[in-house]
Amino acid sequence: MGYIRAEEILPVEVIELIQQYVDGETIYIPRKSAHRQAWGAGTQIRQELSVRNRNIYGDYLAGSRTSELACKYFLSEKSIQRILKKMSE
Repeated sequence: MGYIRAEEILPVEVIELIQQYVDGETIYIPRKSAHRQAWGAGTQIRQELSVRNRNIYGDYLAGSRTSELACKYFLSEKSIQRILKKMSE
């Protein structure tokens, strides 16, 4: 996430008001509720994780142990167990 210099978009009066609370620090201004997107909405990560989790579950059903899956997918055994539990529901 990049940042925009305040003086490029805000009036001097607003900058001076903000400086009364935060002087020279970086602050985050959240989006309005109406403009918020769900996690992963701007990328393909949700789909990629879904495919990965299906592959993990398939490997498990084919006989792989959780320790093997953890090594193969670079996850902790606890994460593998969580994925397997969710996929079996």
